[in-house]
Amino acid sequence: MPRKFLKKHLPSHESIRQNRFVRCFGTLLHHPNLWHLHRRSVAGGVAAGLFAGLIPGSNPVQFFFATLFSVLFKVNLPLAAFVTLYSNPLTIVPLYLLAFTLGRWVTGSELDNLQMLDPALLDKNISEWLPILTEYLTTYGKPLITGLVLLASLLAMCGYMLVRVAWRIYIIHARRKRARQQK
Repeated sequence: MPRKFLKKHLPSHESIRQNRFVRCFGTLLHHPNLWHLHRRSVAGGVAAGLFAGLIPGSNPVQFFFATLFSVLFKVNLPLAAFVTLYSNPLTIVPLYLLAFTLGRWVTGSELDNLQMLDPALLDKNISEWLPILTEYLTTYGKPLITGLVLLASLLAMCGYMLVRVAWRIYIIHARRKRARQQK
């Protein structure tokens, strides 16, 4: 069931190889584990996609890193690219707030309140707003970056283990069902 469902809903090997962001990987995309649907490859693809989904940037950037992680770790590439879509315009703010809170907790940063940048800075030239932006990023950037790495790692580990356990439970259930039918 999981294999049939995934094969039906994931893009084909050829359609991914033709993608302009993935084409730069060339022959690296010929490894069989990048396309096969087995427990380790699927679990790794989910983990790679969950980690890449929190990398700052738009979907093409996240797809690129999901592809890179898939090639490096020899895990399912289509699934890794698909899973990055969990971070979208509706979920990115809560995810980043969670990452910021986690980063603040880990680094011990004592930030009473998050101050917004003044929109009037956009009307000024770069020499006026660059120092303000740099100070803002050094104040709030360390907890955010730390939190993003920790949250991405935590999501990847949890996703990997969840897929492995769920796949194993499904296999045990299917074997027992087959055994009952053969009696």
